[in-house]
Amino acid sequence: MRILTFNVQNLRLRRPDGRARFDGARDYDVPEDNTPDAVALDLADRRLTSAVLAQADADVICLQEVFNLATLDFFHDHLLRHAGAQAYPHRICLPGNDGGGRDLAVLSRRPLEDVRSHADLTPDDLGLPTPAGMRPDAPIFRRDCVTFRVNELTLFHCHFKAPWPDQQRAWPIRRMEALAVRKLVERNCAHDPAALWLILGDLNEPSDPADAAPDPAIAPLLPPFSVDLLARMPQAERWTFYNALDDHYACPDALLGAPALAQRWPTAIPRARRAGLDRAAHRATEDRLTDVGAHRPHASDHAAIVLDLDGL
Repeated sequence: MRILTFNVQNLRLRRPDGRARFDGARDYDVPEDNTPDAVALDLADRRLTSAVLAQADADVICLQEVFNLATLDFFHDHLLRHAGAQAYPHRICLPGNDGGGRDLAVLSRRPLEDVRSHADLTPDDLGLPTPAGMRPDAPIFRRDCVTFRVNELTLFHCHFKAPWPDQQRAWPIRRMEALAVRKLVERNCAHDPAALWLILGDLNEPSDPADAAPDPAIAPLLPPFSVDLLARMPQAERWTFYNALDDHYACPDALLGAPALAQRWPTAIPRARRAGLDRAAHRATEDRLTDVGAHRPHASDHAAIVLDLDGL
């Protein structure tokens, strides 16, 4: 089984004047993202997003920053299938806590079992201490943690709060998200040391030594609790994000596997698929898709990551 995780950077379907159109892979936080020229590149971005996914040919696709199920379905039917992908009959996109619509989505060729959103989960629900400034009955996740099972494997699909603009203030919120995911893993899988589980998605942990905290917010999820599968990649390959504005590389995306999973697949090495990234990201050695520009059009500011678990 091939599993893929990909932050697709604000995939949203709009219908101005009743006509369907996609937002592009842009964050709308700089003036250049809000010009007529930027809008003109939106469809090209999304064709590249679909091309990356079609080429990856994953059995289970976990996407971050999808606006809603209607967006996911339209993207699947009108772009992904057109790009040559086989159909994904099992699709979910559950409402999370991001008011901007950055929800978690899944496309799968295999049935999804026991699908659950945890957007409403609170510190009180898990018996966790409440950080200063946060109510005990407030939602823990700034987006969500969506859990589901495929065959023997339980997946914990996450998108944590970013450490910006104030890393110090964001840290306790992000630590709470990590503690909550750990509790969910323990609740679902701790009774069985042979249980197969995988935490994946955009955990938004700074990877630049200049930005990283001495105590990572996601430390409760890191080894020895899990096995960091990205650590199996060559050091120079452990980056999944490029910001063209400041020529910044990082690895906010994660694949954290159960010890039993790592033991069962000792040679399973994740691969970053960067064919849709900006050509300005010179660290990427892969050939880009034909339409990729110096910055835009691009598939996303993230690379997709694939993991093959043979025989699952």
